[in-house]
Amino acid sequence: MKFSTDITEIIQSRFSCRTYQRMQIDTNTVHELTDFIASLPSAPLGNLTKFELVSATEEDNKALRGLDTYGFIKGATAYIVGAITDDERGLEDFGYQMELIILKATELGLGTCWLGGTFTKSSFAKKIDLSSDEIIPAVTSLGYIAEQPRWVDGKIREAAGSDQRFLWEKLFSHSNFGSPLTKDAAGEYAVPLEMLRLAPSASNRQPWRIVKDRNSWHFYLRRSRNYRTSKYAKMLKMADLQRIDMGIAMSHFELSARELGLQGEWQNEDPGITLPGEFVEYSVSWVGSV
Repeated sequence: MKFSTDITEIIQSRFSCRTYQRMQIDTNTVHELTDFIASLPSAPLGNLTKFELVSATEEDNKALRGLDTYGFIKGATAYIVGAITDDERGLEDFGYQMELIILKATELGLGTCWLGGTFTKSSFAKKIDLSSDEIIPAVTSLGYIAEQPRWVDGKIREAAGSDQRFLWEKLFSHSNFGSPLTKDAAGEYAVPLEMLRLAPSASNRQPWRIVKDRNSWHFYLRRSRNYRTSKYAKMLKMADLQRIDMGIAMSHFELSARELGLQGEWQNEDPGITLPGEFVEYSVSWVGSV
């Protein structure tokens, strides 16, 4: 991927920006970001995606007004819109590739914010020429970060606990779920795991759990109780955002690993490790080169 800044620096500098300067994005920056989108690598789990950078309109703002705190987006001059067929592992691929774009936008000095919802019949669907077998599970607001954030921005971050992350022993295990992984035992992968730990997630629920098994890193999704069955999710017919979160985690992990020269590939092969409860499910594995 075409990053000229250390990926760890980009990940640590990025935050959910909800207030933007009301100025159009520089033409050169637009060209660089659109070129990046056009050169995205294939999705790791084999699904076809498409993404476009579009200018913001009043009609777009109307499409966001029902999205709880996301309705507080102010001043965004552009959006990244993505679509994917609703196939197996499609949402993970969507999250992986959208996060690559977001990190590139961050490197280019732009602010971003993930906006999950239902956009199939919105203005965004028209702009990306959505087909009948595709969905838009999320969009991303884009623009120059406001010099003075609004008071409400801090309150939203505080309510979501955006600056708080689970400790290592809650997220990472060694061989099985009953054995916390230490940073020493993680070895060279300590940095990729830390960058994964810093990844954004819907409502900051941090649903990923990782088990180290020799040279493999098995990714599990720890479902939040009632997350998919809540009245809010049903009302909005929202995509499964926690699967998108898994794709975001995958991108942080792989980018950081490759930057350190750690090679491997994604495989979908359940290792059969005993699960710690009914809310945990296997997702994908990173198998490192020996």
